[in-house]
Amino acid sequence: MKKYFLSVLVVCAALTVCSVSRQTALAAQSVRIGLTLGLTGKYAEMSAMQMKGYRLWEDQVNARGGVAGRQVELIIRDDKSDGPAAAALYESMIKKGEVDLILGPYSSTITAAILSVAEKYGFPVLVGGASSDQLWARGKRNVFGVYTPASRYTVGFLEMLVARGVDRIAVLSADDVFSLSAADGAATWAGRYGLEIVHRSTFDKDNPDLDDEVGLARDAGARVLIMCGHFQEAVAGRKALSRAGWEPAAYYATVGPVLKDYVDRLGPLAEGTFSSSQWEPNPDLAFPGSARFLMDFTAAYSMVPSYHAATAFATGIILEQAVAKAGSLDRKKINESLSTLDTMSIIGRYGVDRTGMQIRQFPVIIQWQRGSKEIIWPEELQTAEPAFRWMDHE
Repeated sequence: MKKYFLSVLVVCAALTVCSVSRQTALAAQSVRIGLTLGLTGKYAEMSAMQMKGYRLWEDQVNARGGVAGRQVELIIRDDKSDGPAAAALYESMIKKGEVDLILGPYSSTITAAILSVAEKYGFPVLVGGASSDQLWARGKRNVFGVYTPASRYTVGFLEMLVARGVDRIAVLSADDVFSLSAADGAATWAGRYGLEIVHRSTFDKDNPDLDDEVGLARDAGARVLIMCGHFQEAVAGRKALSRAGWEPAAYYATVGPVLKDYVDRLGPLAEGTFSSSQWEPNPDLAFPGSARFLMDFTAAYSMVPSYHAATAFATGIILEQAVAKAGSLDRKKINESLSTLDTMSIIGRYGVDRTGMQIRQFPVIIQWQRGSKEIIWPEELQTAEPAFRWMDHE
């Protein structure tokens, strides 16, 4: 009997060793791609959408056979919406050999914090959640943008103002790098279009006093208010307008209004808000794979994706194509591939300039109308005509 139990123990131990060895071998065979997202903190709404988009790509790329003949394993850590925390996480993943490749985090501020780490260790960074122009003004050659630079977010919206003779714009901005880039771009393009900026100011992202800011914009005679920030600033700006009893001809805010949470949070106050979107859940959007992504995402998560999910999914597709073009997982070859790649994804065309800044993709302009997001620019993609509040401004 003792010999029997001893034999069983030996067999079990051998099986355990084999199992561990097999798991180790499988881990070694997979392509491990690391990134952080602000799953808690001020960027949680957008980061949660991005994680869903990345996970959907992970499932689908593995069903296709992975990349470079190996399965993909995404390693996603919570950076708590904090730049130094993100930098420490990326350095830890790289130094411990936990990742073969990396992708960028969400937000320009956090992306800026991790770039030196990536450069130090020779990792290319495909940026699927950040667009501040400053990211590509630092002289680095390993950073590649997926969507429109922040300075061009408002271009389509400003074109509509010119066409309809609406002038006198106020620009408010949070003090983070993305928001400042968007505000600088709005001011620059407004000047090029001959539109007048009657008020511009910057507020503390962590302690915004938007009642005062909105009051100053109104008193300056603005007919249009442009709010440059993320989700919380978009919501806070619209609430401040309501408290001030001011209805400008147009309220435009970056980032926040593309999320369903915006209308869920504001209810009827969301009506009429304009924003820029890198992608919209419209099955007629004529980008390759867009309609299929919408269907698959909705089936997987029982919710409609925002552009944050779509840009994450597109980032995975672009990396997949870059690896295929490089013909290997050599990071220098992938860096070169990302520099020269010209391709289409579900959010449009990918192509960067010599700095790595995205120059091929453009955002659409959306507006909340009767509880629905409508594409109102460009005209060839319109699902509705833009609606401005005129009566108090003639």
